Amino acid sequence: MQKQETIQPLKQGQLQIHSQNILPIIKKWLYSEKDIFVRELVSNACDAIQKVTILQSRGEITNTEERRIDITQDAQAKTLTFSDTGIGMTAAETEKYLAQIAFSGAEEFIKAYQAQDPFIGHFGLGFYSAYMVADRVQVNTRSHQGDETGVVWTSDGISGYEICAAPKEKPGTDVVLYVSDENEEYLDEKRLKAILQRNCSFLPYPIYLNGQRINEHEPLWLKNPSECTKEEYLAFFKALYPFEAEPLFWVHIRVDYPFQLRGILYFPSLNRETNIKKNQVKLFCNRVFVSDDCKDILPEYLSILQGAIDSPDIPLNVSRSYLQVDKNVRQLSDHIVKKVADALCTLYKQDRTHFFECWKDCELIVKFGILHDEKFYAKVKEILVWKTLSQKWLTTEEYIEMHRSKAEGVVFYTTSPQVNDLTKLYAARDIEIVEALGYLDHAVISFLERQLKNVRFTRIDAAENAHILDASKEKTILDESGRTEAAKIADFIRTTLQKPGCDTITIDAKSLASDTIPAVLILSEEGRRFREYLQHQGKDAPSSFPISSTFIANTNSPLINAIYALRLEQPELASDLVQKVYALTRLSQHEMSASEIGDFTKECTQMFEKLTSLILKK
Repeated sequence: MQKQETIQPLKQGQLQIHSQNILPIIKKWLYSEKDIFVRELVSNACDAIQKVTILQSRGEITNTEERRIDITQDAQAKTLTFSDTGIGMTAAETEKYLAQIAFSGAEEFIKAYQAQDPFIGHFGLGFYSAYMVADRVQVNTRSHQGDETGVVWTSDGISGYEICAAPKEKPGTDVVLYVSDENEEYLDEKRLKAILQRNCSFLPYPIYLNGQRINEHEPLWLKNPSECTKEEYLAFFKALYPFEAEPLFWVHIRVDYPFQLRGILYFPSLNRETNIKKNQVKLFCNRVFVSDDCKDILPEYLSILQGAIDSPDIPLNVSRSYLQVDKNVRQLSDHIVKKVADALCTLYKQDRTHFFECWKDCELIVKFGILHDEKFYAKVKEILVWKTLSQKWLTTEEYIEMHRSKAEGVVFYTTSPQVNDLTKLYAARDIEIVEALGYLDHAVISFLERQLKNVRFTRIDAAENAHILDASKEKTILDESGRTEAAKIADFIRTTLQKPGCDTITIDAKSLASDTIPAVLILSEEGRRFREYLQHQGKDAPSSFPISSTFIANTNSPLINAIYALRLEQPELASDLVQKVYALTRLSQHEMSASEIGDFTKECTQMFEKLTSLILKK
């Protein structure tokens, strides 16, 4: 193999950045919204004060000044000033830090003093966000170190800068923005106050706007959970969401390894009037607000939670406005999911009464999570409860165990909360009926049938079973033609219902366990589930999708027997009554559409007129 020759470079050098070229890009493309300049300048001020704190703790400086940040507006002069009592800068440092775009003073400080990383800024670009709203920026600064009296740095961000010696009474920095005509909105106190409250409410040093304190609330997520009271959690929630109803309960997250994560997540109280919003959890990095869009950290099924998450390990883009999804983000997400699941399980074990009270509000989270994340299901399956018509709360496993001798592996359920004659048949045999009223319940049921071996969910009107029939009362005596009374009743009803214009269904006549029920409609479980799937997709209405069904007339019913007897004297009226019984059965089992109900009402009125006329004639 031939040896490759080493090529000597003709010249080596450093890439040059020209501010007149790069600043327009920063102003237009780096930050997603102009308001961010407030956050960036206040964050820089916090870092400057933090440096003083570190140096004072090392005995390198003596500082008796109050550590604070002041923001003042002067509408007449069209200036906005950010003042801090931080480390300040010498003339050399001013030129070094401000004249070099993307040079981070925080990074240099950490290396020089081998300090831990308590700083907000790292990219060295935040200061230049000021030019999004200012035609000119002036920095008046005096260092805590040395005997310097102060300097003023001025630049329009395009043609260059100038540095002049200028006396400054106390150490610190004043950043003065000469606001451009098109950005005078930032000279409005209410406007600026709203921006500060959104972005800077939890920064570590006092922030004042025109002399009024802005950040009066400490971030509760920094405290140990054992040190926080219920009153503090509720007060902190009100600070985050002043107009929201009191939350049900909360999860305090505190992780130090393998990453740092702090946060408090609140389970909101939901009702029909509640506007369920997504992205209500506020994301912070070192106490600086980043975004209220946590979709990459929180899975969709936790998106209705409220609260705050703070982590210095969150990978952000250069403008600190968006997450960069990587392995750390996925680890954070997994841990948050685990903490939420643990909190739900703990509440279930320690205070079931409160858990059941909260269930109507948090079941959406649990069920949605189960359907979208099998790992989440594995963590919360022990708390997936069902309410029964008799107001008991049971898990699927508890239900199966309770009914092992009566209905092996079957969970009977209903989609209606009303108790009726059919549900009473089950109650008479000590069989609980689960309420499946939510729009996610059908999907959850199908999911559980796949997860749990030999378990199936069946609607109370989806099968002929021993719980609704009474074989001892069957009319089995044969007549001279070898036919039973039940068979003849079935033939009569079949002849009536299977005329042109009527639904084609299977007709039967059997002895039900109660004589108060004239008939029952048995509908295919699979057919109804598919119909409900279509409904959720916004397709077919209930009456337009054919389902395999059986209409069972109750041979113990006085009404059925009377109609059957009436067929000999008033065949037309008997036929009309059969059709009304069939319609009433469909109505009671929620199988009649709204348009059909209107027609049924008219037909019933006509039938009553006919009956009263017959009675009066007699």
